Amino acid sequence: MAISRTAAIRQGLRLEVATIAWMVVEAAVALGAGVAARSVLLTAFGVDSVIELLSGIVLYRRLAAESTGMPTGEVDRLEARAVRISAVLLVLLCAYVVLSSIAGVAFRLTPSPSLAGVVVSAAAVVAMPLLARAKRAVNRVIESPSLRADIAETISCAYLAGVTLAGLGVSLLTGWPWAQYVAALALLVWLVPEAREALEDRSHNWPD
Repeated sequence: MAISRTAAIRQGLRLEVATIAWMVVEAAVALGAGVAARSVLLTAFGVDSVIELLSGIVLYRRLAAESTGMPTGEVDRLEARAVRISAVLLVLLCAYVVLSSIAGVAFRLTPSPSLAGVVVSAAAVVAMPLLARAKRAVNRVIESPSLRADIAETISCAYLAGVTLAGLGVSLLTGWPWAQYVAALALLVWLVPEAREALEDRSHNWPD
């Protein structure tokens, strides 16, 4: 049964609240566990969660603007600023993953096992596809390019969580520390294109 645009906007707002709440938890747990375990893989996953959080906040503001009829100029400036911040963070994240992984292998640094990291990445593998599916249903009604981009971010979170879970699981079960570094480098398959796209968007959204 088709729903109205107004109902779809309300549902979209609820989904973005859920996204923001989850990303706060995911980022805090992944970053905390990553630092504690000296895990490049978990830390990279946590930083990407911060970027996803930023995306969720921007889209919430956009949907709220349409819901209340407020002027969108401020939201446009926020989105442009968020794009620039995301681009810088993604580039730095790619550099961090490469340099830290090479250093970890070269100096034989051994990350500690992290049960918290396994739990949060496993939860994301299950939850993110469901969240993306619900957002797609909303976007079939409102047809928002911003929401479409946010859906891509949600799917990317599931992919990164899967790679993170695989790396942590292999490392935990086998005791092979290099498994985390290999998995961290595998994140670049997704992170590098994201960084390139963000840099292109940054150039298009540079003026405030």
